[in-house]
Amino acid sequence: MSTAPAEVRRGRTGEGRPSGHDDRGADAAGQLRRAGSGGDADGQYGGGSSPSARGQHDAGSGGDADGQYGVVSGAAVAADGPRTPGGRGTTAAGKPPASGQSASARSVSARSASTPSDTLMPVATPPASGRPVAGPGPVVAITGAAHGLGHALAVRLAASARVGRVVAIDDHRGDVAGVTWRLADVRDPALAGRLTGVDVLVHTDIDLGDSDYRARRAFNVRAAQTVLTAAAAGRVASVILVTSAMVYGARPDNPVPLAETAPLAADTDGSVAGDLLEIEHLAERSPRTHPGVTVAVVRPAALVGDGIDTLVARRFEAARLLTVKGCAQRWQFCHVDDLASALELAVAGDVTGNFAVGCDGWLEQEEVEEISGLRRMELPAALTLGTAQRLHRIGIAPAPINDLRYLVYPWVVDCQTLREAGWRPAHDNAAVLRALMDARALHRASARRIPRKEATITAAGATVAVIGTAAIVRAARRRRRGS
Repeated sequence: MSTAPAEVRRGRTGEGRPSGHDDRGADAAGQLRRAGSGGDADGQYGGGSSPSARGQHDAGSGGDADGQYGVVSGAAVAADGPRTPGGRGTTAAGKPPASGQSASARSVSARSASTPSDTLMPVATPPASGRPVAGPGPVVAITGAAHGLGHALAVRLAASARVGRVVAIDDHRGDVAGVTWRLADVRDPALAGRLTGVDVLVHTDIDLGDSDYRARRAFNVRAAQTVLTAAAAGRVASVILVTSAMVYGARPDNPVPLAETAPLAADTDGSVAGDLLEIEHLAERSPRTHPGVTVAVVRPAALVGDGIDTLVARRFEAARLLTVKGCAQRWQFCHVDDLASALELAVAGDVTGNFAVGCDGWLEQEEVEEISGLRRMELPAALTLGTAQRLHRIGIAPAPINDLRYLVYPWVVDCQTLREAGWRPAHDNAAVLRALMDARALHRASARRIPRKEATITAAGATVAVIGTAAIVRAARRRRRGS
């Protein structure tokens, strides 16, 4: 998930192309569109392309033209450009043993039989150049591989014996070794030219910032549309979209925990959850618009880890924990490394369909306060949410009222699918929260994570504004009653 500044991730050149754009890849995508049925959004590419067309696309992608192995050369890169109390239910980490041939492995076998040998061919020994070679597992592409979750997943899969090769996709080259880097903007139709030989595509390039929600929504929805359409055009067998358990909604009467099959009750407003719900709707419609692609959605709990910037993580930058009267908040986290290990199972075919990821159980509010060292500020729900809505309306708090609900109401999920597959998280809720607070202390000791002038647009700044304004309103009411 994206942590780059919004203006950088959404920036485009004067010619209207994304920064880091490869003209050769665009030409290839243009050939692809002419070979298909045309259109826009979900249907812009038509039904696919011929093997010969696929070869042309990869040759112009700035990646490995033969599709077998390798990291792009320096010349190709230059052409593309840069761009605890322990909580509940904690157990030791573990992974299920491989049993039989996975769905992804069967996909590789089928594709190898029908795809020209110069597109995907496992090589027994590396060439003299020492570049990475394709193994027996699926070839996995990861969007947003240079940062955040995508970076963590690329590192894990590059070292996995269950993955044949990793294709790392981003608008600039990252520092992950042992992968094939292909540069692309995930909103650009040229992305189709970067997917030659790919079996599974994991989409992690999502903007979860809280600055301009309209630009964020446009980025997230357009990126998901392009990923699904490009995968269909490139004959990618499987796409995994990473959203969040936020799509279940946060409400005072939510059962704890929520079942994975619970309705997606988030509000379709300008909140981050609204963006993610739009992506979920695209996944739900995908079997009709792209019948040749299997689409799964992975929904992590509040994500924490190096390079991860989310609503909940920003919440702990405030001096107080905002709570509402009459509702006990429960906290569940997901460490980025645990999410990467769960995604490894998904790309290998051990876990299929939609599923949730998170630490076992949850923490009560009192436990969170003890671990974090932060005191609560308890206010009536109507006053708190009403104040947040007014601050958002006048532009002081950029996040809609529904973002605040995820900080005061529970949205704990039961990770039944992963549990039945034998997966267990390596981190418990208490350990993840301690890691978050340690990172918070480090940021404060070294330098502010963001410029001072932007502090008012963070979740922490919005919470402080809500608390301060609500306290003023409450004091004014008391004075009126006393007079």
